Formats: sequence, structure tokens, C-alpha cells
Amino acid sequence: MLNLLNKAEKSHKLVVKVEAAALNFSDLLMSEDKYQVRPPRPFTPGQEIAGVVVSAPEGSKWKKGDRLASKIPWGGFADQVEVQPEYAFPVPDNISFTMAAALPVTYTTSMIAFFDSTVLREDQTVLVHAAAGGVGLAAVEIAKAIGARVIATAGSEEKLTIAKEHGADVGLNYRDENWFQKVKELTDGEGVDVIYDPVGGDIALPSIRCLARDGVYLIVGFASGTISELPANRLMLKRASAKGVYWNQELDAKIIEDVMDRIFTMLEKGQLNPVVDDRFSLSELPDALRALQNRETIGKVVLKVE
Repeated sequence: MLNLLNKAEKSHKLVVKVEAAALNFSDLLMSEDKYQVRPPRPFTPGQEIAGVVVSAPEGSKWKKGDRLASKIPWGGFADQVEVQPEYAFPVPDNISFTMAAALPVTYTTSMIAFFDSTVLREDQTVLVHAAAGGVGLAAVEIAKAIGARVIATAGSEEKLTIAKEHGADVGLNYRDENWFQKVKELTDGEGVDVIYDPVGGDIALPSIRCLARDGVYLIVGFASGTISELPANRLMLKRASAKGVYWNQELDAKIIEDVMDRIFTMLEKGQLNPVVDDRFSLSELPDALRALQNRETIGKVVLKVE
């Protein structure tokens, strides 16, 4: 697949040869026209890429041959893409393209969740749902690097083992209908200070039940395909708050720049270790999307572009 470039816009955008492109649940939602961003049809999905600059606009800090990664609106599952120069960040030589492609959305989202949407402290307990997925594992690693206690949920023992290997203190299978009661027991009846929820749907109500007084419920996404209906009365009685985790490359440029610097610093310190599932090539994109949708993946699914 070759993303056709708009010649009228080439002058102010980078043209990048894609070496790796990562999948997100929002790609599935966007393809089904259920996402807040709705590209005109037909379109090519894909929002996270890493690759090499083919050409750069005059006066840009970028040059041909530079390694970079970036979030883009869509179009990443292609051989080449256009990238806004100011939205890209350099990839050091010691970071693989597959690892770099796993960073722009999931790790940025989790960093913004814990450093901007709320300020997670080392004396707090955080509950991370879907903790073996791309965004969930990023949240586990970042929360543990902060020093917080991490309770992870996932749908299998294999996935809970992965979450524990990446920093979770406790793992709970959310298929156990009493999981939220176990969270209360683990916190001496107090509940958790922060809930990180990229799932939505039916998991919302039991989550609110194990939220502590003055706690924060972070709405990260709706991988379940169903938007959460949060009981306002329960939030009120707990003096708790629900906050959306969302960022915009244009409006939040300074925050994102700071976040990316922090991410690479944490990578160098060994505090982050992205789990990358790179078994699929670009030609196997339909299989990769099905695996993601069916919860058959662990960590971040990244396509190798040959």
C-alpha cells in the first residue's frame, strides 16, 4: 500500500519512509466510523509510525536520512506518509523502529494521564485496567517508575504475569465477578486513589465502587466498544472526580515535548521496557487488526513495513 502524497502540501511537510507502524484500538473504531475523528472515506488507518525522512521542507530542522517517530491523524499503514515537522521527534540509533513506533500514542497518553490529567504520587495506589495491552502496560510501567502501588487487571493469567513482570504489584482477573471486592480488600477497605480505564463499558460501575474518597477516575478510552455510563451519585458521595485523558498535538505541543523528553530519559534509565508484538507485516494488517479486536495480543502490536 502506498499512501498517495498531496503535491500541493509537500512543501511544508516531511515525507517519511515508514519502517514500522503501530496499531491502536482507535484504528478499529475509526474504521467503523465510531471514533471522534472521522476521516473521509476511503482512507488508510494508522496513527503511529517510525521511519526515515525521505524529504524535508526548506528551513526545517529535519534532513533526509533522519530517524523519527510521530503520531499522525491517519494513513500510517503505508509505505510512505506525510508528517508535520513539529509533531515528529528524533529516534536515537539505539532505539529500534518497532520500539519507537510504540511510543507516540500509548506512552504519551499514559504520561499525560499521570503527570497532567492528575498527578500520581508515590504514596498512592492506582488500578490499571487492560494492563497487558499497549496503553495498559505503559501505564503500569510509568506508575511503577513514579513509585505508586499498582493493581493490574487483565483477562488471563498469562496477561497478568506480563503485567507483574513490568511492575504491577498485584494482578486480578476481571473475569472474576468479585474482582472489585478484592481491590477493596487489598486497600483495607479504602479503595484506590486513581483508576486508569482504557476499556469503558461494563467495567465502569464496579470500578467506581472501589474508588477511594477524593479519588480520580481517568477515562482513557473505550476498547470494549461501549462508552461508560458513570454514576454521578457515586462520584459525589466519594467526593471523587472523573477526568478524560485526551491530548491534541497542536493545543498541547509543549506538554507533548516535555513528555517525550521524559519518556526517553526513562527508557535510558531502564524504567520503561515496551512489549512489542511484531509478528505481523504490513501485508498482514487485516490479521493484526483481528488479533487486536479479539484480545489475542499482548503489549503493542507493531507492523513491520518491508
